[in-house]
Amino acid sequence: MSSSIDPTVHAVLMRGIAIPAHPLALTSARKLDERRQRALSRYYIASGAGGLAVGVHTTQFAIREPKHALYEPVLQLAAEEMDRADGNRQQPLVRIAGVIGHTNQAVAEAQTAGQLGYHAALLSLAAMADAGEDELIEHCRAVAHVIPIVGFYLQPSVGGRHLSYAFWRRFAEIDNVVAIKIAPFNRYQTIDVVRAVLQAGRQDIALYTGNDDNIVADLITPYRFDINGQPVTRRIVGGLLGHWAVWTSKAVQILRDCHTAAASGGAVPAELLQLNVEVTDSNAAVFDAANGFAGVLAGVHEVLRRQGLLEGIWCLDPNEMLGPGQAEEIDRVCRAYPHLIDDEFVAEHRDQWLSG
Repeated sequence: MSSSIDPTVHAVLMRGIAIPAHPLALTSARKLDERRQRALSRYYIASGAGGLAVGVHTTQFAIREPKHALYEPVLQLAAEEMDRADGNRQQPLVRIAGVIGHTNQAVAEAQTAGQLGYHAALLSLAAMADAGEDELIEHCRAVAHVIPIVGFYLQPSVGGRHLSYAFWRRFAEIDNVVAIKIAPFNRYQTIDVVRAVLQAGRQDIALYTGNDDNIVADLITPYRFDINGQPVTRRIVGGLLGHWAVWTSKAVQILRDCHTAAASGGAVPAELLQLNVEVTDSNAAVFDAANGFAGVLAGVHEVLRRQGLLEGIWCLDPNEMLGPGQAEEIDRVCRAYPHLIDDEFVAEHRDQWLSG
């Protein structure tokens, strides 16, 4: 296990890739469905995802509870599927493990992830809601000593906390930070992170959107600031997203289109601006925005259930269910935006992913 990131993996991360946040496949008895868990990994890899994020919110934080004890088994299954896929790839899949809790727990999870071959830890600070910024920085340094870290600005509505510009400026000075997932669902706070990274002079930190309400716009926007009297521009290069756990092959194409538009240096096509609205509207349905994101996990599962990748929408917490009217909203966006749906791709390959 190495505490620094492999240069080849880092280069992939810096170029910008689609990283789905991996869901948890369960049986009706709410036990791990290994066959379908593997099938999901295979689906994301076949869709063109450049990596997987496992053990994150979409995987359900409850996997860590002793009565479930699924954190290591779930990371192991995804690692095995990525091992298999990497044998036939020119560039490695980027392996990111979710790490949560206070410092002792976070360090232990980081050690487990490193032992299983994960390249970096997506570090949630949600458990440290009452900690001051000095304590948060020391916490991040402790984890970064074990494994490269991906910072995570998580929106408060799903357990995150406000983090100041000053925090991100200090965070960007931690040597083993390799990326930041920006997911406050807030334009002001998104700008804080980008500006802090530029002010720190960290050209080696990859910026990823987690703003499921503004995915396309994040990917086509140049962020330009005056740094020491000189204009400096950075872009958000990829996405690490729960929304990309569904309709993933279409998400990969969207990312390619955004990269093409950004590289052209010209005006952003109106079609991409319209696409931003369509993707956001779709996300509102899948994430149950109308009910304060209460049905976010069940919504992701429902799309995958309809495609035959999951058997049901069961979560470890029986109270995690679709919100009122959420199923109808998913119906609506599927009718409205068929170009965002990859049902045909899944139907063509599903039996293969579910076998073996």
